[in-house]
Amino acid sequence: MKGNDSKSIPVTVILLGCLLMVAGCMAVGPDYKPPQTSTPTEWSTVLNGGLSTAAADTNLLERWWTVLDDPILDDLIERARTGNLDVHQAEARVREARAQRGIAKADLSPTIGASISASRTGSSEEAGFGSTSDLFLAGFDASWELDVFGGKRRSLESATASLQASEESLRDVLVSLLAEVALNYVEVRSSQELLSITESNVTTRSETYDLTRWRREAGLTTQLDVDQARLSLEQVRAQVPTLRTSLEQAKCRLAVLLGQAPGTLNELLAEPKPVPVTPDEVAVGVPADLLRRRPDVRNAERQLAAQTAEIGVAEAARYPDLTLLGSIGLESLTFPNLFSASALATQGLAKSAWTLFEGGSIRQNIKVQTARQEQALSYYEAAVLEALKDVENVMVAYANEQTRRSSLVEAVKSGQSAFELARDQYTSGLVSFQTVLDTQQSLLSVQDQLAVSQARVTTNLIGLYKALGGGWSPVNAAPAAIRETASQQTL
Repeated sequence: MKGNDSKSIPVTVILLGCLLMVAGCMAVGPDYKPPQTSTPTEWSTVLNGGLSTAAADTNLLERWWTVLDDPILDDLIERARTGNLDVHQAEARVREARAQRGIAKADLSPTIGASISASRTGSSEEAGFGSTSDLFLAGFDASWELDVFGGKRRSLESATASLQASEESLRDVLVSLLAEVALNYVEVRSSQELLSITESNVTTRSETYDLTRWRREAGLTTQLDVDQARLSLEQVRAQVPTLRTSLEQAKCRLAVLLGQAPGTLNELLAEPKPVPVTPDEVAVGVPADLLRRRPDVRNAERQLAAQTAEIGVAEAARYPDLTLLGSIGLESLTFPNLFSASALATQGLAKSAWTLFEGGSIRQNIKVQTARQEQALSYYEAAVLEALKDVENVMVAYANEQTRRSSLVEAVKSGQSAFELARDQYTSGLVSFQTVLDTQQSLLSVQDQLAVSQARVTTNLIGLYKALGGGWSPVNAAPAAIRETASQQTL
């Protein structure tokens, strides 16, 4: 008997070792491969207006707002990074995903527990011997469910990809936030510019109104000219409250984006400043660069990776599981003898369970996970197309608005000259007052359009940097997740 036992031990160890090797290599379900999405080699939009296909500077994209050369905007951006509540929520989601990954990783490890107990049992003299006995126990218990078919490793793979997706979501929040801060800042400066133009026109039309009253008193014109001048003055004056409302609302939105109460930025933004000027040239790179940079595209790719791993998790349920159980401890009827060699007690057990019939639920779950993977792939492809569309649209808008702005600059010059000539000629009695009103109204209109166009050029540039995925870096976003394989690191 002893000889047979000595021969069986090495065989058991060998079989267990082979089983562990299989468990370390085998994983059911498809291995993830990044999708090979074809992208155009160049943009369909004819690049002009300072746009070029030169490779975008990564460092510049991370801090694109610095090209506007506005210290106040720089300060607002940095305050938004740390104060915005949406960013705080996204950071908490990253921490949650990291903890979920930790749980999935812990499932691969054995579970070890410790226990200690002392009990006393006494029997009655009627039913027993009327004796009392003590039992002292101390020991460790361990259990380990071997991941023979890779279900737990697929679960860890899914959790890792989900963590990476949450990091990309955080970066996407940063991209949108910083663009919104810049857009609202431009709106503040644009509203201040429009308010300044309108108040200047109120002053000019007040002078015109005074001129018509003087000419009416001198008998050189009729009451009609006076009434028309007053009408024109009050129409422009009525625009001032609306512009002030827009200005205050933009300040409030900006404060909330920084995680602050409305009104906290009033002192900082009280002094009117011009709309930040755009640089002479902007490098947009090529379409392939966009897919590596856009957080929403990167997020969709990581979600696809996570869902692919879920298929393996579902398929692993079709196979048996193997659990190793063991305990080592001390047993004694007296406490002084508990730590003696003769008190040692051990136990080992290996068990396996296999679901033989479940009505097809496992098979259907595999189909569910496969369908979800197909959905994730379509979502990724849609994100790629959306990214390409965003860049194309904003490039067209940016280039064309610069052309429009150039025409409006010339229009303002001509409008100013026409108004001054009309007013001089009216004073000399050479033209009617209607000519003065028409030129004055045309001048105000083109001045407003120019102010709006100047702001729109800058907002289009902000939109372009947002579409290119600018505004984040691994340093200012969440810490990088542990990359399980090289294929999961990049697209």
